[in-house]
Amino acid sequence: MSQIRAFLELTRPANVITALTDIMAGMAIVGFLFVWKDYSIQPLLLLGFSTMCLYAGGVVFNDVFDRALDSIERPERALPSGRISLQAAVIGGLLLLILGIFLAFKQSLLSGYVAVIITLLALFYDWKGKHMQYFGPINMGLCRAFNLLLGMSVYELGVIEQGQWMILPLIYIAAITMVSRGEVHGSTPWPIAAAALFFLIIHAAQLSLAIKSEQWMAIPFIILHITLIFKPLIKAYQNPIGPNIGKTVKAGVLSLIVMNAAWVSLSGQWMIALAVLALLPISMRVGKFFAVT
Repeated sequence: MSQIRAFLELTRPANVITALTDIMAGMAIVGFLFVWKDYSIQPLLLLGFSTMCLYAGGVVFNDVFDRALDSIERPERALPSGRISLQAAVIGGLLLLILGIFLAFKQSLLSGYVAVIITLLALFYDWKGKHMQYFGPINMGLCRAFNLLLGMSVYELGVIEQGQWMILPLIYIAAITMVSRGEVHGSTPWPIAAAALFFLIIHAAQLSLAIKSEQWMAIPFIILHITLIFKPLIKAYQNPIGPNIGKTVKAGVLSLIVMNAAWVSLSGQWMIALAVLALLPISMRVGKFFAVT
C-alpha cells in the first residue's frame, strides 16, 4: 500500500482531474453535445481516460528526471525518500503513456497523433524544457494547448475551424510555469506582473466571446476564475516568497477547471459547465493530500 501511495503522489491526482476538463472544454468548443447515450459517451470516455493517463505519465517522468534535485530541495518526495524505486516509477510512467496513446488511437487516427505529440512535448519538458528560460514555459503551455486539441479532435473539421483557441491555454500555462520557477527560493515581482497581464488577455478573450455569442451564463464562470486566480497572485506580487508563489501556482493549476467550465458554458451547455465546475472542490480536496506543484 505504501508503494501505491508513493506512485499516486508521482501522478499528481488533483492535476489529473484538470486534464479531464481540458478534454470536455475542447469537445464543447467544436460543438460536441454531451448527450448521455452510448454513441455520445464513448468519445468522452476514450479521450478522457487518455488525457488522464498522459498527464499522469508525464508528471511521473517529471519526478524521474528531477530525482537528483529533489533529493536536495524536496527529500520528502516519493523517489528521493526511497518510498518507491526508480524502476517502478519508470515502468509505471511508461505504461500510463502507452495506455493514453492507445486509447486516443481507439477514438481516431487524429486523436492518436495528437496524443503522441502531447507525450513527446511532456517528456521533452521533463528532460530539458524546464531548464530553458524562454522555451520552458512555452513548452509546458504547448502540452496543455495540445490537450485542448485532443478534446477538439473528436471532430476533425472542428480542429480546423476552432484550432486557434489552443493559444489561450498555451498562454495561461506558460504564465503559470513562468511564475512557478520561484516557488522554492522566491522570485521578483516582474514575472508575477507579466503573468497577470497574460491572464487578463485570456479573460478578456472569453468575455468578448460570451458577449458576442450572447452566452451570458459564461460570465459568472469567467468572473469566478478571475477571483480565484488573482487573489493569491496579488499576495505573491506584494510578497514574492516561495510559499506565496506556491499557492499562486496551485490556484492557477486547479482553477483551470473553472476556465474550462467557462468554455463549456460558451457552447450553451451550462448544465454540463456546472458539472465541470463541480470537479473543482474534488480536485481541491485531493490537492490537500497530494502535491499539486
